Amino acid sequence: MKFTSSLILSITVLSGVGSSVNQDDKKKIIFFGDSITAGYGLSSEQAFPALIQQKLDSNQMAYEVINAGLSGETSAGGLGRIDWILKTKPDVFILELGGNDGLRGLSLDETEKNLKAMVGKVRAKNPDAVVILAGMQIPPNLGQDYTNRFKNLFAKVAKETDSELIPFLLDKVGGYPELNLPDGIHPNVRGHQIVAETVWNDIKKYLN
Repeated sequence: MKFTSSLILSITVLSGVGSSVNQDDKKKIIFFGDSITAGYGLSSEQAFPALIQQKLDSNQMAYEVINAGLSGETSAGGLGRIDWILKTKPDVFILELGGNDGLRGLSLDETEKNLKAMVGKVRAKNPDAVVILAGMQIPPNLGQDYTNRFKNLFAKVAKETDSELIPFLLDKVGGYPELNLPDGIHPNVRGHQIVAETVWNDIKKYLN
């Protein structure tokens, strides 16, 4: 979730090559997040959203994955750019933001408000969209109370917005040096493969 001053956003469309389904007919899955979603330090093909696209293609499921990850993004930053992202109407929207808020010790009340506002914007664009929050955790550097509040925040927002939840996006990856880049924060190639399995197991029941 490394901070970057770049204001350039790269949206990666990861639809399968050679599909018999017209691109416009495919349902859209948007992964909206920070550097974890963007695949910091890796190629776009190695990041977990691309691996989800591979699973969809291998199961002949007519979905197009859009990776809208931006390194350094906070929940406030996400709220500021989500309207542009939602020009593509999503059928499934995975919201992976808030991690940088926690690492920087930002107000969790503001993080909660921003996450709820983004869910509301997705629902306004497509009331039938499946919205899934990706839960995150942080080291206890800022005290146990803040750490616990942060950990519980995502389940709270999911419940209060009637959204789905991936309890911990980096399950079996966070805290394992061999599965992360040298910075200890961003998953490496193997780490992203495990993240993709976690995400797939949580979202596949919402796909048809």
